[in-house]
Amino acid sequence: MGTSEWNVGPNLRVEFGSDGVAELIFGPDGEMPYADAASHAGLVSIWQRLEETPGVRCILVRSVGRGFCAGGTPDVVQSMLDSDAARLRVMREARGIVQGMIDCDLPIVSAINGAAVGVGAAVALLADVSVAGHRAKIIDGHTKLGVAAGDHAAVIWPLLCGMARAKYHLMMCNSIDGIEAERIGLVSVAVPDDELDSRARAIAQHLAAGSPTALASTKRSLNHWLRAAWPAFEHSLALEIIGFSGQDAREGFAALNEKRAPHFGVSG
Repeated sequence: MGTSEWNVGPNLRVEFGSDGVAELIFGPDGEMPYADAASHAGLVSIWQRLEETPGVRCILVRSVGRGFCAGGTPDVVQSMLDSDAARLRVMREARGIVQGMIDCDLPIVSAINGAAVGVGAAVALLADVSVAGHRAKIIDGHTKLGVAAGDHAAVIWPLLCGMARAKYHLMMCNSIDGIEAERIGLVSVAVPDDELDSRARAIAQHLAAGSPTALASTKRSLNHWLRAAWPAFEHSLALEIIGFSGQDAREGFAALNEKRAPHFGVSG
């Protein structure tokens, strides 16, 4: 495999084990991980890069922080409010992350500890097997920010938990803990938090020891359900990105920074 560790971004790295499992790790250690511009861009190509790395049989995505990943940094959001170029760049990257995970023939396992928001929720839920700690908090906060629930949500949430629950949670921006996420089918399994890493790693090791062709073919076949929903994904992503140019997104971001309730649809 060459080096035993890759740096994908300032707070995102890959570690390789002798068991065929490559661990994609959000950080920093003990703090809340966010996806800065470099990490967001790195998540586009990492799936194919790992698939093409000899000896890698499974990808485990986990965090050493006090949450899984809380989405984009305030700087990334501000740049999207201010710049057409930034919005288009993020749109290309968001498409690439979702497509990269769907098209990657390696099985992907996520170990969801604490908050998974924005791109963190996307990576957590697009994994082939998602393992959530009981105190995980899965949140799609787009509508609270004043933009459409785009990127991964339209393509995966209705398939996982049904259209009625998907609309309810996405429109309400609910925080869903691991126990509830398992109950409604949003994640594969929920476990006590102190068992999260060991359970997720055991699943990844089991998959890494399996037939690569059988697992790849199974994943590719099942993911045609996601590919069939691709027009809905493209539409939702475009509407989300357009939303960042509007007044509601500016108000939502200001309210978030000022720790107050947003006042949407108010001119002046």
